[in-house]
Amino acid sequence: MKLQEYQAKEILKRYDARIQMGEVASTPDEAEAIAKKYSAPVVVKAQVLVGGRGKAGGIKLAQTPQEAREKAEKILGMEIKGLVVKKVLVAKAVDIENESYVGIILDRKSKKIVIMVSPEGGIDIEEVAKKTPEKIYKAYIDPFIGLRPYTAQYLIRKLYDDPELIKRGILKLMKLYNVFIGVDAQLVEVNPLVVTGDGNLCCVDAKIILDDSALFRHPEFENWRDPDEYSREELEAKEAGLSFVKLSGNIGCVVNGAGLAMATMDLIKHYGGEPANFLDVGGSSNPQKAVKALDIITREKGVKVILFNIFGGITRCDDIANGLVEAIKQFKPEIPIIARLTGTNQEEGRRILKEAQIPCLLQWMKWSGKRFQSLHNMERRCPKAIEPRNLRG
Repeated sequence: MKLQEYQAKEILKRYDARIQMGEVASTPDEAEAIAKKYSAPVVVKAQVLVGGRGKAGGIKLAQTPQEAREKAEKILGMEIKGLVVKKVLVAKAVDIENESYVGIILDRKSKKIVIMVSPEGGIDIEEVAKKTPEKIYKAYIDPFIGLRPYTAQYLIRKLYDDPELIKRGILKLMKLYNVFIGVDAQLVEVNPLVVTGDGNLCCVDAKIILDDSALFRHPEFENWRDPDEYSREELEAKEAGLSFVKLSGNIGCVVNGAGLAMATMDLIKHYGGEPANFLDVGGSSNPQKAVKALDIITREKGVKVILFNIFGGITRCDDIANGLVEAIKQFKPEIPIIARLTGTNQEEGRRILKEAQIPCLLQWMKWSGKRFQSLHNMERRCPKAIEPRNLRG
C-alpha cells in the first residue's frame, strides 16, 4: 500500500525522525490558514501517488499566506500523470545547505534488507543509477541481526565529512531503519535528506510503501488507503476477498493461489499468449468468488477468452463449478470460457460443468489429443474450435 507524502511523514514523526512542519489542505483557504500558522515562506506540494510532481508543476514555493492560497488554487484540481490532485501539503520551507538520498528496501534475492545512500539527493534515484552508479552506496542487512551502528557509520561517511553530521546521520539512519521494521514496510525512501542552515538533518520528502500482507498488524493504517491508487475492479475484488491486478492481454485468468496464478500467466506468455489479468480466488471455498471473478473479467472489452485453472485444495472444484455456472446464468458472457479443474471434488466439479455444457480441460493445454501452443494461438488458428460447444475435455 503506497502512502501519500504527508502520511509517510506522519510515520517518520512517530519514530522521532525530524521532518518539515506542515499540514494537509483540501482548499485554498485551508492552505492560506496553514501558511499563517507556520509563518510563510512555505512549500505547497501536490499529494498524488506518482513521482515527478515538481517537473509537472505540483510543487511551489510561497513567500506569503496569500501566495500560498494562490499556489494551492493552481495545484488543486490539476492532473499529474493521470491523477487529479485533491490535497496539498503546506509545509514550512527549510534552509537547504546539502541534499542526499536514503532508501531502504527488501532484496528478495539475497533475502536481506538493502540500505542505499547517495550524495546525489533531490533527483530521481533511477537517474543517478543510470548516469553515475558509482555514487550509490549499499549495505545488506540481515533482518535477524538488524542495522548495527558501525554499518550505519560506513554509509553515512559516504555522505558527510563533518563529525557532528556523521553522528547525527547515524542516529537518523537508525531511526529510518526502525521505521522500515516497525511498520512492515516494503520501501522507506527519503529524497532529499537535507542538511539545514542550522546544521540539523531534516526529511524534506518521504515515500513509504507498506506490505499489504502485514496490514493485519497495523489496523491504524487501513483507513490511509488512497482509493485513487486502485481501479474500481481492484477495489471490488478486494472487498470480495480476491486478489486482482489488471494487465494488458486478452486471455482472462481465474486461478486459485498466487503461485499457480503466476505459473499460469508464465505458461501463457511462454506459448505466445497475453494474460489480461492476475486473479486469485483462493483462500476459501466460496462459489461467490467465482461469480465475482467472472463479473470483473467480462467487463474488459479486450478479453477474448477466459481460462479457469483450479487446483483444488481448500478451494473445492465443485464450489468453483457451481459459481461458474451461476455466473454464466447471471452475466451471459459471449466469449469462450474454458475450465481446468483438478484436486478436491474434481469429478463432481466436472460433472456440474458437463451438465451445464461448459468445456473442462481434463489435461493441461491439450485438445483433441494434440498439444496446442496457447489459447491465443489456438484462437488464431481455429477460432471456431474454442467456442464452448465445440471444445471438449
